[in-house]
Amino acid sequence: MEPITLYGAAFSLYTGRARSYLIKSNIPYTEEPHSSSYFYDVVLPKAGGRRGIPTIEFPDGSVIRDGVAIIDHYENLSGGIYSPKTPKQKTLSLLFDVIGAEGMLRPCMHYRFNQGEEEGEFLTFHFSTVYPEKDGAKNRIAFIKNEVLPAWGVRPNTKELIETMHNKTLKMLNAHFSQYPYLFGSKPSIGDFGMIAPLYGHLGRDPVPLSLMQREAPRLFRWVERMNRSEPDIGEFLDKSYTYLVNDEVPQTLIEVLRHFAIDFIPETSAAHQCINEWLDENKDLPSGTEAERAVGNCEFEVNGIKIDSVAQPFRFYLLKRLQDTYDGLSEKDKDDVFHLLKDCHMHEVLDFRLSRNMGRKNNLEVWL
Repeated sequence: MEPITLYGAAFSLYTGRARSYLIKSNIPYTEEPHSSSYFYDVVLPKAGGRRGIPTIEFPDGSVIRDGVAIIDHYENLSGGIYSPKTPKQKTLSLLFDVIGAEGMLRPCMHYRFNQGEEEGEFLTFHFSTVYPEKDGAKNRIAFIKNEVLPAWGVRPNTKELIETMHNKTLKMLNAHFSQYPYLFGSKPSIGDFGMIAPLYGHLGRDPVPLSLMQREAPRLFRWVERMNRSEPDIGEFLDKSYTYLVNDEVPQTLIEVLRHFAIDFIPETSAAHQCINEWLDENKDLPSGTEAERAVGNCEFEVNGIKIDSVAQPFRFYLLKRLQDTYDGLSEKDKDDVFHLLKDCHMHEVLDFRLSRNMGRKNNLEVWL
């Protein structure tokens, strides 16, 4: 098989998701930064004009932009090799995919950009690989610190909350991966690929959060290593079957993890849901096929008594609809089982967070249908 080209960055959150999938699927690829004249002149126009990563280019010149779409492409070809088939595991796998893509942005940004001298030259070097022009890295880092962090709710008043929540995330995931090599047993799922995005790209690679993970959650760190190796890498576990848990089992450790994530994921999703639906109501005449922007307003919510102001991002609901469609297609008995599982995880409200207008993809962009 002739290798594809993966345009991304070693330190990119979303590139980490696609790269892990390619590695686990033994799909040959070469990785290049998205900063060359070839990328701008040839690849970018085919990628909808959005300089987003990851983007892959096939030997025939065709292009797919975005990690979700890349994995969708290969899952469709393989018949869903990494998509659990049983209702509970499939639903929770899709939920973890959303959490990985959208639910951990605050710790990712805080631990990357708020560590000062402890980061050394790490950020400057990596940003210079994708912003090679004079002062490109410096200016991009400054922009993110001044504009992006506060837009995503990373502010002085949320620092303690972010760190407290992340420390508990490490402990709870460490407890799970001390018993199982992947989320649902001995084989990675779509949820694992979603979660590797933040837990490798930022939180398992940058100097400060990497040290924290290695020190406080070594079993979680082993999962991060495992997700970047083509073999199953499950030598320390007795079960070598490379399958999902039988009888649609969902470990109690995962239920505890999801209860923890629900503490901020549910209030933020609820607030963003209201904000975006209000925006859609104000923009009813938006033509079908209009690009869905990354954010369409700001929402306010509260977590453990701390008020957070953050942008409302439609992409979260583009991903959530996959979970909702899966649930809607279940038998009544399976619906009942899944609902009670989600309720046990304090996540049942995700079934109701539906936008008044659906999203799809056209010309490598997410669009309003």
